[in-house]
Amino acid sequence: MAEKLKQTSYTYGPVPSRRLGLSLGVDIVRPKICTLDCVYCQLGRTTVSSTTRGDFVEIETVLAEIKAKLEAGLKTDYITLGGSGEPTLNSRLGDLIDGIRRLTDTPVAILTNGTLFYRDDVRAECAKADVVAPSLDAGDAAVFQAVNRPNPDITIEKLVAGLEQFRKEFRGEIWLEVFLITGMNTDAEQIEKIKRLIQRIQPDKVHLNTAVRPVAEPDVRAVPREVLDRIARQIGGVCEVIGEAPAGLRDRHETRGEADVISVLKRRPCTMEDICAGLGMTRHEAAKHVGHLQGLGMLCSVQQGGITYFHIRSDIP
Repeated sequence: MAEKLKQTSYTYGPVPSRRLGLSLGVDIVRPKICTLDCVYCQLGRTTVSSTTRGDFVEIETVLAEIKAKLEAGLKTDYITLGGSGEPTLNSRLGDLIDGIRRLTDTPVAILTNGTLFYRDDVRAECAKADVVAPSLDAGDAAVFQAVNRPNPDITIEKLVAGLEQFRKEFRGEIWLEVFLITGMNTDAEQIEKIKRLIQRIQPDKVHLNTAVRPVAEPDVRAVPREVLDRIARQIGGVCEVIGEAPAGLRDRHETRGEADVISVLKRRPCTMEDICAGLGMTRHEAAKHVGHLQGLGMLCSVQQGGITYFHIRSDIP
């Protein structure tokens, strides 16, 4: 089983994204190395808490994979750097973006928690992207600790001040995500504090999100749509509730198989419909691969909101 996982790639998808349309994911940090241990993370608990940047993967190998996908007729709206940990921990992030630029004019997005933007080198490397999508889930230190469980080196003021400085330096777009959890960060006073921090950061968009997929802590409760809409009105300006993910494209040039299913399910829990949409598979094809992986004991399934999500077992390296 472990050998099958080792054979999967650094790239996954393209998968349908609620913010980025069709997105080719690129995973550049070993799972799960992060500066935070968010209660809502769909990848589960952080295994290595760190603020130390490192050269985690062979960037040349990653670029070769992207090149192969492009040559096979890749169709995607964005090449998205994110994956199984905090991507700004990779010290060759800037080299990777430079390499992608040499291969394609497809826009580059970075999904980040924003905690390392107090560093000059991180801001300079992220400024090479087209879209940077950081997170802000709290308006004060107490809620930041409760929701995001940061590494001891990280404070909410470091996070906000870093993004504030990045806004002054970055010519692209900042799409700030606010993940809301019932009973933790949704009262009017907390939202007002978050609003004031958003005004400091001045993002181009603010996206409100809540728990849709299975998350790290079982007591995390999603925020009802009507409450999200009310909070969006309270924040105002460029704030909006994230919609449903778009359907994937089916006119693929490349053939997708079991390795592609593994690559996606390593990074996030998916429904059968997610697999079909993201990989351009029929339901019969997706069910065949999921059934085989279940037979091998590689998959777990969990119910949330009456919907079944599949993911790779966390105890498989």
